[in-house]
Amino acid sequence: MTDWNAFTVETTGQVAQVTLIGPGKGNAMGPDFWRELPEVFTALDADPEVRAVVLAGSGKHFSFGLDLAAMGGEFAPLLADRAFAAPRTAFLETIKRMQGSINAVADCRKPVVAAVQGWCIGGGVDLISAADIRYASADAKFSVREAKVAIVADMGSLQRLPAIIGDGHLRELAYTGKDIDAARAAQIGLVNDVLPDADAALAAAHATAREIAANPPLVVQGVKDVLDRERAGMVSDGLRYVAAWNAAFLPSEDLTEAIQAVFEKRPPEFKGK
Repeated sequence: MTDWNAFTVETTGQVAQVTLIGPGKGNAMGPDFWRELPEVFTALDADPEVRAVVLAGSGKHFSFGLDLAAMGGEFAPLLADRAFAAPRTAFLETIKRMQGSINAVADCRKPVVAAVQGWCIGGGVDLISAADIRYASADAKFSVREAKVAIVADMGSLQRLPAIIGDGHLRELAYTGKDIDAARAAQIGLVNDVLPDADAALAAAHATAREIAANPPLVVQGVKDVLDRERAGMVSDGLRYVAAWNAAFLPSEDLTEAIQAVFEKRPPEFKGK
């Protein structure tokens, strides 16, 4: 595989490790992330030597989520000219393209095991919700934070998490944008287990990936295909709906205020406009 700006990819035996490396602070998800992620997972899906994938974050945190500074240009035309169809149509295509990046993880025929340490925010939760199995270090913290920045989460958390944590827990997280710790994440089923530290979480992910890789690969792929079959249509429909919803309704004074508040490092003041 080639060199990447947002990832490293290393294969040991029949297990590949994909590691987020930024370049944004806290492995924030900028243009390189969204462009490279589907390329990485398409290549792993096609590699007959790879039977399972470990997904990890470098440094102290898994991911701070969307890199607002790097991706601000995607919002600017929509906010500057929100009355017209052209910027809305372009933004719809942008959402669909970014959704496709996360979908590449979920659609990979090789099971994906995530190891999470530190913060996992917004797009980070979208990403791990597309994995098959999740482990966390004791210091891990999770937040479906989009509501706090005047955005309806549109990269997959609202579609995939009901099957993982249940409807009520998802609504609590998505409506409030609150942070939860690793113990709470395990209690609601967001993660399979909590390990003492980042190294232990990564080791647990690799141990499970090796167990998966030891089984007949086509049977494992068949199990994943069968398990995904029932919810695949609902996820796809939900992603299309939220993409259209955000293209229509995302432009707002509250969104502008949220972005300004992030850059000015102050609490936002939302007015419902």
